[in-house]
Amino acid sequence: VQLQASGGGLVQAGGSLRLSCVASRPTIREYALAWFRQAPGKERESVARITRSGGTTVYAGSVKGRFTISRDNAKNTVYLQMNSLKPEDTAVYYCAAAHTIVTAPNPSTYDYWGQGTLVTVSS
Repeated sequence: VQLQASGGGLVQAGGSLRLSCVASRPTIREYALAWFRQAPGKERESVARITRSGGTTVYAGSVKGRFTISRDNAKNTVYLQMNSLKPEDTAVYYCAAAHTIVTAPNPSTYDYWGQGTLVTVSS
């Protein structure tokens, strides 16, 4: 499975962006999906996760209430709607897929990764 992330860019604090990640195969419906981010000099961290069915989502405390993860299995796509962006949200954002039912925050549990898309939030 190949994942193609897009939607990053430069935005002012308080603004919004929507990231998209398209999978190369319809079998993406068999995968739990997640968005991670990595800022310069920091470890990759889990931002949001969604189960195969889309029925359960989990968010990092730093983005809860501001970010929303969703998936459209008919379009082989997972989204990350980011609102009320802050300068500390600046990072490269990656989508990831795990061939499991439940999701986990550990990057090593994911089987496939997108190439990353840069989000820069100016103050």
